[in-house]
Amino acid sequence: MRMFRNRTTGLAAVTTAVLALSLTACGEGSSGVKSSGPAADSAASAPAPAQAEKNTDTAKGAANGKNASTAQGAGAAKGSAGQAAANTPVCTTKNVAISAAHQGGPPYTHIVLTAKNTSGHSCKLTGFPEIEFLESHRENVPPVAKSKPATPVVLTAGAPAYALVKLSDGGRTENTEPVTAFSVTLQGGGGMTAVQAPGGGIAVNPAKWATGYWTPELRNGADDF
Repeated sequence: MRMFRNRTTGLAAVTTAVLALSLTACGEGSSGVKSSGPAADSAASAPAPAQAEKNTDTAKGAANGKNASTAQGAGAAKGSAGQAAANTPVCTTKNVAISAAHQGGPPYTHIVLTAKNTSGHSCKLTGFPEIEFLESHRENVPPVAKSKPATPVVLTAGAPAYALVKLSDGGRTENTEPVTAFSVTLQGGGGMTAVQAPGGGIAVNPAKWATGYWTPELRNGADDF
């Protein structure tokens, strides 16, 4: 009789322990105890929606501020260049040497004018070279608007500027005329000078000729015509 009572008491104790463990496990699962592992770490490190939106706005603000600073810097540089040009005297034919050279190979549809500052001080070239190729055509060779720079070209002592000039389309049936020398007038009161044609002579077509503006260098796109 005593053995049966002891076994009953022991079985009751085991059952009570199992129930206690089950209740404890359920309590921990429902109490929101923090889990461990990569997924839990990622969830914990992810910013709340409000914080993520705030971070995005901050990044946009920084980008906009950088763009504004860049634009302001470009505007300031342009303003400085314009101020420097305004305070610089105009180049004249007495302080620049102008020469012509072929641009590309046959049929030699273009030449490049080079104006080199031979004085000991800075000067500026305004606009485009006013070219007269033929005595029978007294009008100047027309300029190409897209080649115009934002500000006049300021030449320091010894520095060059360039202007691309179109002579013809290079066709065999074009009505061209030979030219061995021509005149170039510098705008702004710079005076006129005679320039020798490269290679002993060039062929020009009054229906096709055109000139670019003076620029510090020839630029792809703007000076392609």
